Amino acid sequence: MRLLRLLIATACAVFALAIPGVGAGPAQVTAGPPQTVPALRQWTAGTGTYTFTDATRIVVDPASTAQLADEAATFAQDLGALAGRGVAVVTGNPTAGDIGLGLGGTALPAEGYRMSVAGNLTLQAGTDAGVFYGTRSVLQLLHQSATVPAGTAVDWPAKAERGLMVDQGRKFFTVDWLKQHIKELAYLKLNYFHFHLSDTYGFRLESSTHPEIVSADHYSKQDIADLVELGRKYHVTIVPEIDTPGHMNAVLAAHPELKLKSSSGAVSPDFIDLSLPGSYALIKDLINEYLPLFPAPYWHIGADEYVTDYAKYPQLLSYARAHYGANATAKDTYYGFVNWADDLVRAAGKTTRMWNDGIKSDDGTLRPHPGIIVEYWYTYGLTPQQLSDAGHIVANESWTPTYYVLGGPKPDTKWMYETWTPDRFEGGNTLSDPAKNPGSVIHVWCDIPTAETEEQIAAGIMYPLRALAQQTWGSPKPAATYTAFTPVVAAVGHNPAWPGLAQPGNLAQGRPTTASSTETANFPTASATDGDPATRWSSTYGDPQWLASRTWPFGSSPT
Repeated sequence: MRLLRLLIATACAVFALAIPGVGAGPAQVTAGPPQTVPALRQWTAGTGTYTFTDATRIVVDPASTAQLADEAATFAQDLGALAGRGVAVVTGNPTAGDIGLGLGGTALPAEGYRMSVAGNLTLQAGTDAGVFYGTRSVLQLLHQSATVPAGTAVDWPAKAERGLMVDQGRKFFTVDWLKQHIKELAYLKLNYFHFHLSDTYGFRLESSTHPEIVSADHYSKQDIADLVELGRKYHVTIVPEIDTPGHMNAVLAAHPELKLKSSSGAVSPDFIDLSLPGSYALIKDLINEYLPLFPAPYWHIGADEYVTDYAKYPQLLSYARAHYGANATAKDTYYGFVNWADDLVRAAGKTTRMWNDGIKSDDGTLRPHPGIIVEYWYTYGLTPQQLSDAGHIVANESWTPTYYVLGGPKPDTKWMYETWTPDRFEGGNTLSDPAKNPGSVIHVWCDIPTAETEEQIAAGIMYPLRALAQQTWGSPKPAATYTAFTPVVAAVGHNPAWPGLAQPGNLAQGRPTTASSTETANFPTASATDGDPATRWSSTYGDPQWLASRTWPFGSSPT
């Protein structure tokens, strides 16, 4: 797919008066609400406009100063990055041009907020999280234009969990990439970041109890503390996963004595032998070492893709009958491990999460503890409804359409946006009570770690993340089709701290950008002027082509 040649001379002529910062153009007249991703749930149009100026301040309600100090400071930092200048934070009552923050409106859901746009712009919510998400909408609106149409928005999400998972076990992601994506998730009102910290090719956490298992590329405990703090600041919960008892290659490379051996003598590189006391001692050391490092209310034990043919491992049957009774099956050793790990997690006041594929019907005398959150990714074993009936919250982590696999399948983002909902599980399964499903995330699985760079992954998940944000927020879609949604995505762009956005910024200064043609909806015209090096416009295969960003009479041609 060809890149359009850079139109440097044309760009210089069209944008000669442009300066970095917030768009200065007039607000576009639209039939619906102002454009955000995800879209605003409710919008009542008013009369007039609000304009961000060099004198704009962030004004915090005196009654909410203590609760909103962090949100005001974060908003000021992000707004300053967008505007190219410092933005003052004061306490008092907002005047014309100011942005006011306050707590109230307790009838709103926990992450909901009310945005009132007139001579000034005010945000009110029942919680600091609600105010924070209101500030993300303001950033998106000001990214497009310094002027916002008057009106009132009431906005809240449908699902509690909305976010991203990255497979750091197979591919090491730099701390900078993770920090960028914490801010990116927050910009899209996504709140959940799942760190898959161990897998085939690596164990990525510094360890004082077992330094021998740690990969060369890993995160220090200070790295994690810094990421967790940034997540707190941006209302993004970081949930760790140390994958056990399968996918333990990196751990078992340092502990070959714990590898599971079959009756024929075959040694597994990734399964730990759950009949050995040393296996439990090692895993307990790791869970107890890392539980305090992550303040999230969850701990993910993995528990996916362990043994499929238990008959090959008679020691697992012997262990099960010794510990769980004469009628126990070999699979009970797996279920017993899940419950043993859950007891460790519960003792720390947290909730266990696990993948669904190991939980099947009538293959053991034990069942996983009710209360464990099961993440349903494929149609193995029990259905989502059966898992729910067994006492589990069931998160929708379906392969289709949320899996982004390096060297493998990618999300069908068009289908995700136009057809899928977070309550449609893999295989078309549903729950009778959708409230038992907390939400969904985009999953970056690094099966072939070298297949894509960090930059390529960031670009590749840009549109899937935004489609997921829309679907999990659950507001009316900003456009009926995915093709019509992509220009909205381009207009909203990236968070203000995204690499490359400081200069040259939005070249069009918020004005509409028009071109002679567009190759596909994935390369919209607005991407030529959004200041983001990760996006682009591509024309059709034909000459001549033109690009312009200026206002001309409707129906006439650009000059």
